[in-house]
Amino acid sequence: MPQPSLPEAAAAPAPVMLAGCTFADLKFENADQPHRIFLYRPSKPAPPEGWPVLYLTDGNACFATAVDALKVQASYPNGTNVGEGVVVAIGYPTDEPYDPLRRSWDLSPPPGRIYPPFFPDTPDVRTGGGEHFLTLIENELKPWVEEQVPIDRSRQALFGHSFGGLFVLYALMAKSAAFSRWISASPAIYWEDGAILSTESAFLDNHQSPLDIELHLSAGQYEGETLAPFHKGTPEEQKRLERAKETRTVELARNMAERWARLASSTETITFEEYAGENHMSVLPSALNRAVQIAFRRVK
Repeated sequence: MPQPSLPEAAAAPAPVMLAGCTFADLKFENADQPHRIFLYRPSKPAPPEGWPVLYLTDGNACFATAVDALKVQASYPNGTNVGEGVVVAIGYPTDEPYDPLRRSWDLSPPPGRIYPPFFPDTPDVRTGGGEHFLTLIENELKPWVEEQVPIDRSRQALFGHSFGGLFVLYALMAKSAAFSRWISASPAIYWEDGAILSTESAFLDNHQSPLDIELHLSAGQYEGETLAPFHKGTPEEQKRLERAKETRTVELARNMAERWARLASSTETITFEEYAGENHMSVLPSALNRAVQIAFRRVK
């Protein structure tokens, strides 16, 4: 029986390009190495007030997913309630989804600690650079973005996942006027003996008046003491249960949302969401989609 012939390519295979997207490796003043900044801008003219903008940490891992979610939903705003906007993702000059060493420094709140290297013959892991990273975003990145595209400063959102989610919480407490919408997915609240909880306590004690911000916390169903079905009965089941009791991602995020809701100006502005069937890594696309819906929700 003759074998079917393979199709002939019209041209040699080429890298896939995301329409409307660019990146630049920028060397900021308070950073030792460049950051890779990914930028998506709509093709149509900006509204008079400028575009709403969503900033993403872990840009290499998050940018394309967020852009695709935005394009699909903004193309049908009456059905999705999502309008056009700008996506800015802060990453690193690498083809990998993460740079573990640099993100450990950038995304963790001060004062931080020093840990053994991730791999042999590599540098020690330093944490505590969150204050520097926030300063970079506010003093250098935002002005650079506004040179590229018109931005509505009243509609700026920040998203982070895991360490990035922890950074979102730290940034909110350090400079609550920096963004109007804050999206913290699977935040590592437990990190370094739960130091962010002391920061939170001091922040809330000093803000007894209603909080005029929007905060969305979330976690996957399998980030608590409920194990994913594919982990049950495996040799690492007990180890994962012990780790879950340490991180308590679902519990800590939900409890934080409840504390903040008591001081919120509206019952709709502080929310917690648990994503069914998701674990710490698989939750990322769902959380990014929700970030897009929050950041680019149409103004009534």
